[in-house]
Amino acid sequence: MEIIDISWPISTATTGYKDRNVVKFDEVKNFNKDGVRDHNITLSTHSGTHVDAAAHFMRDGKMIDQMRPERTIGFAKVLDLTTVLEKITRDDLADKSIEENDIVLLKTLNSAKAATEKFTPHFVYLEESGARYLAEKKVKAVGIDYLGIEHSQKDHPTHITLMKHDIAIIEGLRLQHVDAGKYFCVCLPLYLIGLEAAPARAILIKNM
Repeated sequence: MEIIDISWPISTATTGYKDRNVVKFDEVKNFNKDGVRDHNITLSTHSGTHVDAAAHFMRDGKMIDQMRPERTIGFAKVLDLTTVLEKITRDDLADKSIEENDIVLLKTLNSAKAATEKFTPHFVYLEESGARYLAEKKVKAVGIDYLGIEHSQKDHPTHITLMKHDIAIIEGLRLQHVDAGKYFCVCLPLYLIGLEAAPARAILIKNM
């Protein structure tokens, strides 16, 4: 069994969405002075690897604490879409043998970007037709290797389509070191009450 970490490492230098500087580590206790280390942390609900709940874009959508843990745990397929230069459409996914209840992880050119690199507004994203295709296939989660799953689409149709079909959205994955194929995925957002998203640790298990 091999465990592969696909989480975006979080530090004060971590890339923020649209270059927002939201990650802070404040020292509370110092080992030399206090004999122990202790820190407070500040970060966005959308820092690094994170899971969006429906409440992020839907007025009456569920909060992250209302999302069932099994939504982001299960058998996953990593799809190599590194030939896509702009957006992932239905046609890009149609030959990928996607099945009901799959967790679909989209490996794109985004994965080549460093974890502390300046934010790129024109990242490869999942276009609305691709989201509709995944909804038709009845997948249970979709993840992508950048801090957002879409951009430049009026009214956020990718998010809305997935959320209306109860498909979990995982953003901020790191997949450059992962081969296309089947894995077992464990991605657990923090149990934050009343919020629209939460940072998560995500791993893949190979040969489980």
